[in-house]
Amino acid sequence: MTDIVNRLVTAGRALRSAAAHEVPEALREVLRAHYAAETAELCLADYGATVLLPVSPAPYGGAPGQGPDPLPVRAGAVGRAYGAQEPHVEGLDGGRVRAHLPVTVRGDRLGVLSVTLPAEAAGPGPLAELAEVARLLGHELVVAERDTDRYLQARRTDRLTLAAEMQWQLLPARSCARDAYALGAQLQPAYAIHGDNFDWSASADHLMVYVTNGMGEGIEASLLTGLGINALRNARRAGIPLADQAALADQAIHAHYRGEAHLSVLLVDIELSTGRAQIVDAGSPRMLLLRDRVLTAVDLEAQLPLGMFEETDYVAQEFTLEPGDRLLFVSDGVHAVPGPGGEIYGERALARAVNAAALLPAAEVPAAVLRELSGHRGRPEPDDDALVVCLDWFGEPPASPSGAP
Repeated sequence: MTDIVNRLVTAGRALRSAAAHEVPEALREVLRAHYAAETAELCLADYGATVLLPVSPAPYGGAPGQGPDPLPVRAGAVGRAYGAQEPHVEGLDGGRVRAHLPVTVRGDRLGVLSVTLPAEAAGPGPLAELAEVARLLGHELVVAERDTDRYLQARRTDRLTLAAEMQWQLLPARSCARDAYALGAQLQPAYAIHGDNFDWSASADHLMVYVTNGMGEGIEASLLTGLGINALRNARRAGIPLADQAALADQAIHAHYRGEAHLSVLLVDIELSTGRAQIVDAGSPRMLLLRDRVLTAVDLEAQLPLGMFEETDYVAQEFTLEPGDRLLFVSDGVHAVPGPGGEIYGERALARAVNAAALLPAAEVPAAVLRELSGHRGRPEPDDDALVVCLDWFGEPPASPSGAP
């Protein structure tokens, strides 16, 4: 046990002390010295959540798509580790194996670390230790991204539009998980998104989820959404109740645009201990509930989008989640998208897509629904933004009796 602790301490120290752009190389040296690794390669999920892109060895740079070949997220050994979120060992010639280890931070799936090593060094114990090293790597990558563009560049199969760059910088993550819930979200078109966005924040006793749909296109839509998201965050971080958060963000948007632009939002505040939620529905995003295998649209009181009129008052509705519930939040680029013949996607087709993804974890549901939507649309890229957020509610586990382990 002491040897394991010492190796993990060494790995953590090497990752923390490395320059931000050299974290993978620092880890590679630790794996060679202490785990008999021959090679170690890091792959990161791209913005569209369709492929895993190897992080090129330093020096890095160049246009997106010019690095090593991408790997599918839903096939192959690397994709299997990413999808299942479990280590996967691939046999090689010469008594060697390649261990593929998910790199995940608090439920956010960043990618996969693939390590080639002797077969005898990949038993259950060493594999669990390597999985812990991959988790350490994930945490350091999140910190390192503050000081280098290397990992953001590595995630791109194409150049992002300026509007998309601004939108992705607003996001908290694409997935997260805690005992009481799991969240997943995806935007489309990932490399040219305009005004759709999502946000979430958790405290000791509450989870807040925000889904936004800014009017307009390109930079104008992105600027509007950026103003709205930051106004909501500013109000939230001041400890202001949900309905008042909407009112203050409404005032900020109206003060700037004078009613010429507005932001559709759906705001949800869930009390973790009870599942009781307060909801403000101010626009086009819709909320669907999958309970006991039945999908229904949650009946909410439609209120004015933010910024339409000066000093609009908002009222929060109450809703109670039950363990096992799945909530889907979708923008109008999902539920109202037309097919080649003009037929609207609608709730029936959306229900089929949601039911087809019923066994998937929350982190994978949005991408699965958007793949089904692409089939209806008849082309891979939409004309309008499409956003899906999935929330799986498990409920807070009961507290252990006093003195219980």
